[in-house]
Amino acid sequence: MYIMKSIVIVFLVVVCVSCANKKLDIAKPNIIFIMSDDHAYQAISAYDTTLIQTPNIDRLANEGMLFTNASVTNSICAPSRAVILTGKHSHINGKIDNLSHFDTTNVTFPQILQKAGYQTAMFGKLHFGNNPKGFDEFKILPGQGEYYNPRFITQKGDTIIDGYVTDITTDLTLDWMKNRRDPNKPFMLMYLHKAPHRAWLPSEKYYKEFTKKTFPLPETLFDDYKTRGTAAKTAEMGILKHMSLVNDTKLTPATMAKLNLTDWNNLGESLGGMTAEQRAKWDAVYGPINEKFIEEYPTMNDSTLTIWKYQRYLQDYLGTIASVDDNVGRVLDYLDDEKLADNTIVIYTSDQGFYLGEHGWFDKRFMYDESFKTPLLIKWPNKIKAGITEDEMVQNLDFAQTFLEVAGVTAPKDMQGESLVPLLTGNKEKWKRDAVYYHYYEYPAEHAVKRHYGIATKEFKLIHFYHDVNEWELYDRKKDPKEINNVINNPAYAQVVKDMKQKLQETRKKYKDSEELDRKYIESYN
Repeated sequence: MYIMKSIVIVFLVVVCVSCANKKLDIAKPNIIFIMSDDHAYQAISAYDTTLIQTPNIDRLANEGMLFTNASVTNSICAPSRAVILTGKHSHINGKIDNLSHFDTTNVTFPQILQKAGYQTAMFGKLHFGNNPKGFDEFKILPGQGEYYNPRFITQKGDTIIDGYVTDITTDLTLDWMKNRRDPNKPFMLMYLHKAPHRAWLPSEKYYKEFTKKTFPLPETLFDDYKTRGTAAKTAEMGILKHMSLVNDTKLTPATMAKLNLTDWNNLGESLGGMTAEQRAKWDAVYGPINEKFIEEYPTMNDSTLTIWKYQRYLQDYLGTIASVDDNVGRVLDYLDDEKLADNTIVIYTSDQGFYLGEHGWFDKRFMYDESFKTPLLIKWPNKIKAGITEDEMVQNLDFAQTFLEVAGVTAPKDMQGESLVPLLTGNKEKWKRDAVYYHYYEYPAEHAVKRHYGIATKEFKLIHFYHDVNEWELYDRKKDPKEINNVINNPAYAQVVKDMKQKLQETRKKYKDSEELDRKYIESYN
């Protein structure tokens, strides 16, 4: 009898401890990381209402915190994602560009959270690797993926799903939360949109709407790069010269032939994946655009052609964002409806910024603000005061350590970021960073943006272009926010140049970057 009582007592103790642990796990915040691809901060109305309204993304700012000085460490898709997953700069994690392989011996924050008891899932665009570690379930696009009827890579094999990629990515995300999420575990969900990546194919709803819109021209659309060096003048990302008439502005090969035009880089059409029915609906809208261009082209000069291409670019680019905003709303509504919102931290960001005609450009890569800065909005009920704007210098380097601290997990010592939790929870006095570091490597390559590294403070930005040039640029971020005037040789900034170069050396040393590594990565291209 005594033995039986002892067994019962032990059993009850185990059950109670188990229940307590489950309650403890549930109390840990859920994490939803939402990232779009190439989403410019200028195209979110919480930052700027000039181009588009994004009411659902704006909800995160209204209910949480909007960062105005968030940036990336390397403005290109796959390296940015590698930095986010590892919490390490590109020169440390090894994924310096879109071409190099990702070293799978890198430990990522999802692996750490999974071991700490989080249920983990990823849906959408990863951009590198077909078997991401640390996820209980994933459905990811191969490479860039398609906008229409995309193929997804899963643990059980590839599958093609009919529909529009932004809607499908959200469907997969909601299906997992509704049907396979373990309610007894906290979860970490990566919800990753392909849009608004080039070649900017909106859904039927939004190409019908946005192709009728006209957008204001950016002040620097016809920038002459007068004070800047070789890099800005030789980059191949100009709307006039380098934006494809077929791939980007959606002229048909028949239109090109009729006007005897040749296209930049011969990219061709990017409408793969559409069914005959989808293509017919597309042609019903884009056909008249082609016909009008045939009429107007003979009278166009460089300026009017630039403006026409800019309008066509913005119509499609922003049209894809409208679908992203709708679908972010679907996820936020689900969290509210299921009473999950109060214990879920939601992050919205992009893998980098993007040029929307500023300096005459599209694409990214440079350390100039439109490319370097990225949107960042975070909602965390009962932790973040609603409607807060934060101007501290933060980076995508910081996400891994932030998520680990949110989960109550100690970050590995070799991670290089800083947890954002002090900023999120009103303990700003604990935030010590006064400069961020940037390094871009993918040259010679597409868009011909030269290799460069630099640092930015709230007041100044110093950039060193190297490899086949040796040029320096300095910008006064307060007096010259559009970065028109390179003041590196202005005597009034001589002391600033000296101080910033010293700070750059210290920062490179802090993050373990060096000229030796620069040479190593240059040699890897040869």
